[in-house]
Amino acid sequence: MSETTTAAEVAAPHRYTAALAADIEARWQDFWEEQGTYEAPNPKGDLAGDAELVARPKKFIMDMFPYPSGAGLHVGHPLGFIATDVYARHQRMTGHNVLHTLGFDAFGLPAEQYAVQTGTHPRVSTEANIVNMRRQLRRLGLGHDQRRSVETIDPAYYKWTQWIFLQIFNSWYDPEADAARPIDTLVAQFEAGTRQTPDGRSWSELSDVERANVLGEYRLAYASDAPVNWCPGLGTVLANEEVTADGRSERGNYPVFKAKLRQWNMRITAYADRLLRDLDALDWPDAIKLQQRNWIGRSEGARVDFPVGDEKITVFTTRQDTLFGATYMVLAPEHPLIAGAEDGDGTGSLVPDAWPEGTHEVWTGGHATPAEAVAAYRKQAASKSDVERQAEAKDKTGVFTGVHATNPVSGEQVPVFIADYVLMGYGTGAIMAVPAHDTRDFAFARAFELPMRCVVEPTDGRDTDPATWDDAFASYDAKIVNSAGSDISLDGLGVTEAKAKITEWLAARGIGEGTVNYRLRDWLFSRQRYWGEPFPIVYDEAGVAHALPESMLPLELPEVEDYSPRTFDADDADTQPETPLSRNEDWVNVTLDLGDGPKRYRRETNTMPNWAGSCWYELRYLDPNNADKLVDPDVEQYWMGPREGQPHGGVDLYVGGAEHAVLHLLYARFWSKVLHDLGHVSSAEPFHKLYNQGMIQAYVYRDSRGIAVPAAEVEEHDGGVFYYEGGKVSRLLGKMGKSLKNAVTPDEICAEYGADTLRLYEMAMGPLDVSRPWDTRAVVGQYRLLQRLWRNVVDEATGEVTVVDTEPDDATLRALHKAIDGVAQDMANLRFNTAIAKVTELNNHLTKAAGPVSRTVAEQLVLLIAPLAPHIAEELWRRLGHTGSVVHADFPVADPAYVVDETVTCVVQIKGKVKARLEVAPSISDADLEAAALAEPAVVAALNGAGIRKVIVRAPKLVNIVPA
Repeated sequence: MSETTTAAEVAAPHRYTAALAADIEARWQDFWEEQGTYEAPNPKGDLAGDAELVARPKKFIMDMFPYPSGAGLHVGHPLGFIATDVYARHQRMTGHNVLHTLGFDAFGLPAEQYAVQTGTHPRVSTEANIVNMRRQLRRLGLGHDQRRSVETIDPAYYKWTQWIFLQIFNSWYDPEADAARPIDTLVAQFEAGTRQTPDGRSWSELSDVERANVLGEYRLAYASDAPVNWCPGLGTVLANEEVTADGRSERGNYPVFKAKLRQWNMRITAYADRLLRDLDALDWPDAIKLQQRNWIGRSEGARVDFPVGDEKITVFTTRQDTLFGATYMVLAPEHPLIAGAEDGDGTGSLVPDAWPEGTHEVWTGGHATPAEAVAAYRKQAASKSDVERQAEAKDKTGVFTGVHATNPVSGEQVPVFIADYVLMGYGTGAIMAVPAHDTRDFAFARAFELPMRCVVEPTDGRDTDPATWDDAFASYDAKIVNSAGSDISLDGLGVTEAKAKITEWLAARGIGEGTVNYRLRDWLFSRQRYWGEPFPIVYDEAGVAHALPESMLPLELPEVEDYSPRTFDADDADTQPETPLSRNEDWVNVTLDLGDGPKRYRRETNTMPNWAGSCWYELRYLDPNNADKLVDPDVEQYWMGPREGQPHGGVDLYVGGAEHAVLHLLYARFWSKVLHDLGHVSSAEPFHKLYNQGMIQAYVYRDSRGIAVPAAEVEEHDGGVFYYEGGKVSRLLGKMGKSLKNAVTPDEICAEYGADTLRLYEMAMGPLDVSRPWDTRAVVGQYRLLQRLWRNVVDEATGEVTVVDTEPDDATLRALHKAIDGVAQDMANLRFNTAIAKVTELNNHLTKAAGPVSRTVAEQLVLLIAPLAPHIAEELWRRLGHTGSVVHADFPVADPAYVVDETVTCVVQIKGKVKARLEVAPSISDADLEAAALAEPAVVAALNGAGIRKVIVRAPKLVNIVPA
């Protein structure tokens, strides 16, 4: 015996240990790869295969795209991957053709930042990260069809990302068709005169630049000068969704400012109604649907014009019934009538040279002129994010513009302010303020000593004088008051009737109309970064954008010496982006023949955002090697086409974190709808069923300085007191990560216990959709389950199979089929923790039973655990004499006769008190149960000869006797 060999190992050389698990797992992973075990055949094309398998019902199962981090995986990352793998394995065993693969969303900021720090090309570091991540994922035994795996940084992949961009660029949204159509159909309407140009001239009279500008107002992908979130510290602009609630960048926590820059946008707002409407048919969590509905923010109301001299201010309001209560107006600081000055002093055409006579001092902000006040306030507002500006701040800020507008229903002159709580991105960037009935307007009016008028009769007991109120009164279930003019009166009407009447009155006079508004803004699609997809766009000498022909795709990302965008002082709002690509002049300035002879062009030097590649990757999984088409239509129809229960088509199951509710998911839905409208795909939605997994958390330990210390080196003493290197540390449950020094890698757990144990532990920790804390000490419980399973089939001393070819006893059959029935239901509904509990219960039953296990029972037990622990299942299946892979074996089916309990306990009550318990058949009739209860000696004794007024029977579990 060597020094490292224990007596137990000598006595049981074939025990299931970490070393044996490692051997088993490596062998079967090699086997699966060599045999193509997980390859799912397409109905046609280069991935076509077994016709019998293609004829089965299909299941397309996906995980959200992972990013190949340099830190590799910790045990929290694979939670969703293991869950989809278990589900996919169960679906294969229940007769489905299952497509399950995994790719990498590999463009983005982390690799670029690493390149800036180290000088390593982003492709080099990213590809190295992918190799490491593939190794870690393979070790987990995930059943992916590796032929279908994609990487967004592969030019063969992003060729089609660029191609999709051009489809969107060359499309417009036709309201009559309620769908996207090729831009050529719009040009044909202008040419034929069936659609008028903005200034009424014929299409032939317009210059190329003028035509491009007209079409830009319709294209679904367009460049425009618009307010953007400019982050000097990162040197790039950000989408609204990438800015935190306190006005800082989600990545890096830098200040974000409003700036006006020319950027690419996606006209996602054109699809707002369809994005809302189609949510109803999706099998998504209600919370995610609600987030999308709130983000789109559909509201019905009216547009109303308020005259201001020769100009007019148009507002959108959902409470047009309160027009008589509008006592002032507020514009967003970016409103073009304020901010659109050509003279460069920061003020627009409305702002007068001097304050009107009698201007209230509190309205001026202490400035000598309206121009100074407006310019100063606009600069102040530019330093706040939209979220900050909409927050319920205690103190309202703003400044009077120096002009008054006319309330169109009352004729009253109302002062016009600018204030940061009004956003240019919502509605028209202007509001009519009704302070008596709006909380923010009420606070603003109190701060600036503005008048209030009650026009909705209070129903909470207060009087109708707002001067006596402590807060605004808002109600949709009250009567309108104080709302009569020279030719219209709303007094006495309910809110709904008043809205209809005033809207009709406004429309008849051409000063308003009923309309629908959305909170959703167009998607900012430009980034001032290097590591992203280049835009397939060039500009001619007049600045007109031209699409590259498909023959020039992919437009590959060129080499640059400096990968970083130019960054600035994080607080310096007066800066402009400078992109890395702009430094490669040989690439930027090119001579191309786009069909009308060689000409000089300038390439777009922004890149696409990291969301671009993940907007459509489900489609490339279907047909990853197709060089001629985005996806073969028949292949797409087979895997994703509409069918019963899935009217919009899509992936059958999509698992990922809830944090992508209004970013990736909304963007991907938009791209799918455009591609569907243009006839490229049959599915109008990318993901039919969405499931959000929880998070694996870990304890973070911090010393007295608040610095995280290595969790693995912390010791616990005295029942809940923790120490690191002799010093007391605090403990708090949080995220798992390298920076928090609490990360546990799957490699560590696999080395100590094996991948099957890790898989079981992660699935057994709790419900999949609930976050749960990692506890390395608890992993051993699942390790012991596998050891007991192994012993029930294999002799630890000889390695021989110990099962016997005898019929199991009735109790074992009952335990087996109850487990089969329960596990099958749990698997189908992603309840893997309870499925493991049922497998454990059956395995324990067999462990406690005397004698060897019946072959029939052992085989079905192995099949039950196969989706969860595939390596040990494959090994035992082979040792049990089967030559085919357990992966494609049939999942057990329960015998109903053994699922139902042989007897159930019936409670017999007299006057509500339990007097007896009877063991009866589950199928007993009410009459037989009543007779048995009344004959029971304990019941006879309790009645003691008393008559019976009533017997209530609820077979088979309850009899309630009411004595006379």
